[in-house]
Amino acid sequence: MDFAFATKFLGALFAIMNPFINLPIFLAMTADKSVAEQRSMARAILLYTAVMCVIISLAGRYILGFFGITIDSFRVAGGLVLLGIALSMLNGQPITSHERGEQEKRAEDSASPDNSIAFYPMTFPMIVGPGTIATLIVYASQAHQIEHYLSFGVVLLAVLLALFVVLFFAATIGKLLSSKIRVVMTRLMGMILAAIAVEMVFDGAKAMLPGLA
Repeated sequence: MDFAFATKFLGALFAIMNPFINLPIFLAMTADKSVAEQRSMARAILLYTAVMCVIISLAGRYILGFFGITIDSFRVAGGLVLLGIALSMLNGQPITSHERGEQEKRAEDSASPDNSIAFYPMTFPMIVGPGTIATLIVYASQAHQIEHYLSFGVVLLAVLLALFVVLFFAATIGKLLSSKIRVVMTRLMGMILAAIAVEMVFDGAKAMLPGLA
């Protein structure tokens, strides 16, 4: 494994997919569900999230190529998206790029009561939103050796496992986490994500503008 690559990827992916940030949202959306129903939904969310992450990781660079977008320009754009999310986390503001718009919320409210929230909005766009997509594509494009591929897979699996454990035991964990602990975790993840985002922007800019190196 490439531990330097794995550490950076883990910091970025865990910060943006942080299960403890998504936990209050999950609890609020499943407040009328039993523990068994919450756990069933957690399994569905894991499946949807894993499938989306694998598809994005494998096909992301080809999709960019189809639209004539270079990895370096996407790295700059993705870094700016992550930086905006990080600043929202640091300022205690909602991450709007990973939330539904008012029109989408009204459409869901008018839907049938048995409409599952496992895929929408929990998996997309709450968990797998623009920031997650950008992170997966950028780091997948940086994997060129077997050590990188192994590190990428292990980190992705670890984050998905952490997400599943937190959501599966949401009812119990929710009682243990105070609001103060959640705020501290959000600020810490925001700072880590901001540092990684700045590095992504500068790395992409240096590749596009060699004179900056």
